[in-house]
Amino acid sequence: MSASPYKQLEQEFRRLHAFRGALALLRWDAAVMMPRGSADVRGEQLAALETEHHALLTAPRITRLLDRAQANTQGLADWQIANLHEMRRQRDHAIATPVTLVSRLTKAASRAESRWLEARAQGKFEAFAPYLEEVVHLVRDKAALLGQALNLAPYDALVDEFSPGLTTADIDAMFKALSRRLPSLIREAIAVQETRPLLPLTGKFPAGKQRALAVEVMKSVGFPFERGRLDESEQPFTEGVPGDIRVTTRFDPNDIFSGLLGALHETGHAMYDLGLPQDWRDQPVGRDRGMALEESQSLLIEMMVCRSRPFVRYVQPLLAKHFGASGPEWDVENVYSHLTRVRRGLIRVDADELTYPLHIMLRYELEKQLLSGELAVRDLPEAWSAGMEQRLGIRPTNDVEGCLQDIHWAVGSFGYFPSYALGAVIAAQLYESLRAEVQELDEQLARGEFSGLLGWLRTNVHGLGAKVPVQDLLKGATGKPLSAVSFVRYVEAKYLESTASIESTASSAAA
Repeated sequence: MSASPYKQLEQEFRRLHAFRGALALLRWDAAVMMPRGSADVRGEQLAALETEHHALLTAPRITRLLDRAQANTQGLADWQIANLHEMRRQRDHAIATPVTLVSRLTKAASRAESRWLEARAQGKFEAFAPYLEEVVHLVRDKAALLGQALNLAPYDALVDEFSPGLTTADIDAMFKALSRRLPSLIREAIAVQETRPLLPLTGKFPAGKQRALAVEVMKSVGFPFERGRLDESEQPFTEGVPGDIRVTTRFDPNDIFSGLLGALHETGHAMYDLGLPQDWRDQPVGRDRGMALEESQSLLIEMMVCRSRPFVRYVQPLLAKHFGASGPEWDVENVYSHLTRVRRGLIRVDADELTYPLHIMLRYELEKQLLSGELAVRDLPEAWSAGMEQRLGIRPTNDVEGCLQDIHWAVGSFGYFPSYALGAVIAAQLYESLRAEVQELDEQLARGEFSGLLGWLRTNVHGLGAKVPVQDLLKGATGKPLSAVSFVRYVEAKYLESTASIESTASSAAA
């Protein structure tokens, strides 16, 4: 007896999953291991796999099987019906984009990524600009075709690729809420900080020792090094598929925490991917529920958990073990104050929780202007500098501090940046409910135990895969729709903390 249409679809999408894994490893290698002169060769390889993946996904056979399976869903479980929905969604996105455009964009992005690295090394945006222009033109074409097919505005169609179910209306509402409070809150937080002078964390922190620290902490969190790796790259990222996860970070010998926090940010991504439902890992329903939720997991770990006093109590003896750190500058309160310092800085990946959304707002506005043609690529450096001055009162002194700091546009990821700010808001909403439900969370974290934290996330986020829309997932986990209220409540409590409450916390820790 032949397999049912649905079972045949599962087999086809299992093959597509294998292509995704191969593409992921080629992209990881391009950023970590590949000789820079091999970019064109890699572009051809990626384009060949992307076009084959596209051909499989858009084949008439897939459409016929989808139509037949969806005409008779009797006997299918909820997971299988959700899988059919995700299969159709992937097919609709793919069929809206011609294979020739897929190939051209893949090759252009591979060239642009390589030129971006060279431009960063030279500190010259003009060396990168022609390659970015090519990517922008191709993404513009893609957005128009996707939007027409999906009945969405072009930019909304790009956002839908990365964060399904969320739109510019959601993004604009969130940014409006944050804009009402963050500028004044940043001023207030900096004023509070000025009453609490810091002891500097001086010294040299060799990359090898930083790596050893990061590996030890990642193991405590639960990262399985038998199924994953930690490497270094120009910009931290996570790549791969469940069962083979590649994480990278960037170590600074003058900063003991930037490499660790970068690794833990990416570990948040990895633990989400590793916690996806095992039974569905090679099916669309077994994938993550979009980049906004992905970023919520990384920011929850990096910003909320790893910039907390309980985490500092856990990591304090590890700093002594790996670096011989001792003395009053390494006390919990001083280290915590360093980790929660609010600064009007230029670099997104080094930004604190209060200024971070402002970095994203700038990129959101600029990428919409680039795609609409309102902003020419050649004018991007000045537009970036003016935007930073308007939002944070500072200007880059060079292109590396400005529009060359992120890789996203080079690789064609327009519509991705809003997911970072959406992720921060989602993370706060999840964290509020998590703290209410997981008893003794702070005590567990202070002991380096992350099972309570991850157990709650496995149940309420990771284990659901792509079965439900992100808004439904949030309502199930927190009882509320997406809102900036929890984020604002969280940052106000954390960054406007009174001296009395600090002394109380310190006394409790000592006891």
